[in-house]
Amino acid sequence: MNLESVFPEDYAEMLSVWEDSVRATHSFITEEDIEFFKPIIMEQAFPAVTLKCVKSNNGLILGFIGTHEDKVEMLFILNNERGKGIGKVLLSFAIKNLAVTRVDVNEQNPLAVDFYKHMGFSTTSRSP
Repeated sequence: MNLESVFPEDYAEMLSVWEDSVRATHSFITEEDIEFFKPIIMEQAFPAVTLKCVKSNNGLILGFIGTHEDKVEMLFILNNERGKGIGKVLLSFAIKNLAVTRVDVNEQNPLAVDFYKHMGFSTTSRSP
């Protein structure tokens, strides 16, 4: 696995990773929601965070993390690549190198909740 920086020319591929991941893990998000969020993610979310990605040996983005200050704002892995340690590599890098100590996660995504708990995070607050 190769951990790399992300550049604007990577955004389209990252959006595909995001969409693949959301479809696999966010059953509470509708098709309309996905289409609504796509331009927001490309135009506002990606440029607003520090992005790192894991690429395959042939250069394909397998997953990415976006952080702002001390918080994970996004972490998405291709569905076929989940469970292979990519999320752990990305989150561990962010904790160690980007001073990440916080994350927001949807309770409706139990796999993500369990992952963050496994990585040492705990619930400190809840919001609607």
